[in-house]
Amino acid sequence: MFSVTVRDHIMIAHSFRGEVFGPAQRLHGATFLVDATFRREQLDDDNIVVDIGLATQELGAVVSELNYRNLDSEPDFAGINTSTEFLAKVIADRLAERIEKGALGEGAKGIAGISVTLHESHIAWASYERAL
Repeated sequence: MFSVTVRDHIMIAHSFRGEVFGPAQRLHGATFLVDATFRREQLDDDNIVVDIGLATQELGAVVSELNYRNLDSEPDFAGINTSTEFLAKVIADRLAERIEKGALGEGAKGIAGISVTLHESHIAWASYERAL
């Protein structure tokens, strides 16, 4: 399996519901490094997994929809604990939609899967992986 990873970052504010979250139940900020990995079994006709420039551009577009937002105030996330794991899935699903619409080029339609990893710090991160 071949893979290409591109990186961006987001800064958000949010709070959580539930005792398990302790002090994070209060409104707080989070900064995440965001890695999006695109996988495929065979390279495309140009011998690439995906156009890195387009992948970087589309990841940037997806994270810009979340960046500098209080997710508690966003209608898409009303009543949802926007955990790191959950946000990784949101970003992966939004990238998958862009691939399906052709935003990453025709060659990207051969991508078999995406994984998105959000790094909360140098010692903790969470990922979501999905097939296409």
